[in-house]
Amino acid sequence: MTPAAEILISLMDEVRSELSLPELLCRDACRRLPISAAGIALMNRDGVIELVVGSDERATELEDLQLTLGEGPCVDSFATGRLVLHADLSAPGSDRWPAYTPAALQKGVRGLFSYPLRIGGIRLGVLDLYRDQPGLLDDADLSLALHYADAAVMLVLYLQTGDHDGTGGEPDALAIGRLEVEFEGHPEVHQATGMVSVQAGVGLTEALLLLRARAFADGRSVAETARGVVDRVIVFY
Repeated sequence: MTPAAEILISLMDEVRSELSLPELLCRDACRRLPISAAGIALMNRDGVIELVVGSDERATELEDLQLTLGEGPCVDSFATGRLVLHADLSAPGSDRWPAYTPAALQKGVRGLFSYPLRIGGIRLGVLDLYRDQPGLLDDADLSLALHYADAAVMLVLYLQTGDHDGTGGEPDALAIGRLEVEFEGHPEVHQATGMVSVQAGVGLTEALLLLRARAFADGRSVAETARGVVDRVIVFY
């Protein structure tokens, strides 16, 4: 089992709480990493916000703030598809985000780290980690944070199957193996997965993930996206 899958499985004891699965993931990251808050912002390919959640109210406000201002680590990470690390917002010369930085400092944030949520070249959103103390994460924590980003991607793809608020369904519904065999009951999805596998040069499991990611980014259902692939309107070259 991958580290990301283990993270998701660890949430099962809390899956019936009043919190959504993305919120539970953010809170779990705060328990296992030396951070003060965590947030997830999901966006479509045009950068339009689909969902913002956080480990607490402040985290959600920090996510909303940078999306409202149009600047910040989340915005940069989504635009570039790269990891954004900032050890100390109060350090001299930290004027990368002239509007966001003073507001974040006012809310007690010193260090922040943004991990893009993506599959291949398809961007889904960003996982943001915040610290009240300055300093970078060490190598072990950086690695663990990457696993949380991977878990967030898998969670996004799971939620796309229909349980969009993450609070319902059976606890075993997060079993990652289902992504390998879940073809939505539509023959086009099976056919499209094979076509994506050939076009992108990946295995069937990753091809299905790519198909789901493209559907999310375009704001379509998996079945609609699959039909686009079969009709050769959508390609993955």
